[in-house]
Order: sequence, then C-alpha cells, then structure tokens
Amino acid sequence: MSKENTSIHDFDINLICEYFSSLERQGPGSPEITIKALSFIDNLNKESRIADIGCGTGGQTRVLAQHSQGTITGIDLFPGFIELFKSKAKELRLQDKLKGLVASMDKPPFQNEELNLIWSEGAIYNIGFERGLREWRAFLKPGGFIAVSEASWFTEERPAEIEEFWMDAYPGIDTIPNKLAQLQNAGYIPIASFILPENCWTEHFYAPQVAAQEAFLKKYAGNATAEAFIANQRHEKQLYSKYKAYYGYVFYIGKKF
Repeated sequence: MSKENTSIHDFDINLICEYFSSLERQGPGSPEITIKALSFIDNLNKESRIADIGCGTGGQTRVLAQHSQGTITGIDLFPGFIELFKSKAKELRLQDKLKGLVASMDKPPFQNEELNLIWSEGAIYNIGFERGLREWRAFLKPGGFIAVSEASWFTEERPAEIEEFWMDAYPGIDTIPNKLAQLQNAGYIPIASFILPENCWTEHFYAPQVAAQEAFLKKYAGNATAEAFIANQRHEKQLYSKYKAYYGYVFYIGKKF
C-alpha cells in the first residue's frame, strides 16, 4: 500500500491530534460561515447555555462567543486541544464566557433539557450524524437548536476514486436531501442548510497546513509513520481539488420539536 493510499484510520490518534493542534481549525470552515450559521438561531440571551461538541482547539467556539449571548461549554476528547482552547480563551479575555472540558461526545456532561444550542463543526462524524442528532437531542430544551457541519455528497453519482475514499474515511456520508431527512426523523424541524464555500477548504483549512506539514516533517525527520500521515493529508487535498464538484461540507440547522 502506498503512503497516499493509507487510511486515516491507520494512524495513531495522538499523532493526528498533535498535528491538528498547530492549526486554528481542525476542519473546513471560516469565521464568516460560523456567523452565517449563527444567524439562523434566535432567542439566545445572556442566560442561554450553548455547547460546542468536538470543539477542537476552539477556533469556531471563540467566534461563537464573540457573536452570541450566553455561556459556551466546549468539549473534546483530546486534552491537548482543551488546554489550547482554555489558553486562547484567556488571551482574548473570553474565559468568563467559555469553558473547556475533556469529555466524550457519546457521553456529554450535560443534563436533560439544559441547553439552548448545540454546535458541532466537522466533528459529529466521530459518533455518526444520525446517532449524534438523536442522542444529543435530549440535552436541548424544547425549541432549542442544533447546528452541525457535515461531509455530504452533492450528486447522486460520483467517480469511483472519491466514492472509495469517503466510504473508507466516513461511510456515513450521504446526499443533502438524505441528511435533511435524517435531521427531521431525529426530531428536529429543518431550519436551514447551506454548502460551505470552497474557501473554507482552500484558504482556511488546506493553506495553513502547508507550513504545519513542513514543521511536522522537520520534527519527525525519518519517521515513516509521520511521513505517511503527511502524505495522506496531501492526498486528501489533491482529491478535494479534483473532485470538489461532487462533495463538500454542509451546515445543517434544526430546531427541536
């Protein structure tokens, strides 16, 4: 198996997390898109409770904090991400509004009907879109909102190369109409859905990785696993450039009923 054909699942989670710790975002997105998604959420006030599940280092969480009322709890399984989350919140003097906790998204540390809004950018795939929507619903107050970004197909058919890549990386990927049906079947009124623009991938996700990859390879010079991981990341970027007409990230926003 060549380095570029190695699956992301073949790498140690600590290696992956160390690499992504150096990036502002751990997945495609942008401050503008976070703000756009937030514009579909109403009834938030200073008493509102918000959760960012799978928050990573908190790039999008800080944007949320700067453009919404209420308090936000970010949770992530990787302690290194949460340490950065807390230090960056302190740098921006957002520590009173942002709280970071090491916790698993399959057992979030929230009470039933505690939250007004659940946020998750590019992370719900870790538990699965349908499962996450169903299980997290219990933590939302009646009329509360969920907003998640998720890898989705834009077309019913696509070339075999990209189909095989995503079936390995995330078999839960599906078309936008099917994702919206899953949202509704999980107990939400679909409020909005929109495709993330290309610059969320190229400018905000892939471009910052160029320097990060060089630094990573320098640190782990001669380490075959690290080299294979970077080859895998570069291959993913090449696939996006080649097949971006067929897939991307989509924001899905629903209201609990």
